[in-house]
Amino acid sequence: MERVEERLLQARQAVAALAEVLHIVPSNAILRDSAIKRFELAFEATWKAAKSVLFVSEGLDVSSPKGSIRSCREAGYLSESHATEALLMVDDRNLAVHTYNEELAKQIFVRLKQHLCLLQTWVASLSTSNRDI
Repeated sequence: MERVEERLLQARQAVAALAEVLHIVPSNAILRDSAIKRFELAFEATWKAAKSVLFVSEGLDVSSPKGSIRSCREAGYLSESHATEALLMVDDRNLAVHTYNEELAKQIFVRLKQHLCLLQTWVASLSTSNRDI
């Protein structure tokens, strides 16, 4: 149980760090790239928190981000539309982590505020459900 709380705290902190950097108007590529890095960290912390919650509360052992999203949808932590958005968010995370391309970085950055809203919703859903465990 303590591990679940720790994971949720890490996810909340990472999402808050992403929100913080997105409030700064990016005046250069360094700020943009740091926002993308914070997105990567927030996504990782959130899906791993979901993995922990799913294991403890649902008895599900998922091993991938997309598996975690699908299981969260099935367990009611994400709506169908949020799960669909989250699966697209995984694609942005994979592209940001494994490929560097200036144009792609600009495209991902444009979607970060939408990703932030989804991450906040997901973490809140996991946190609310975790109180009942």
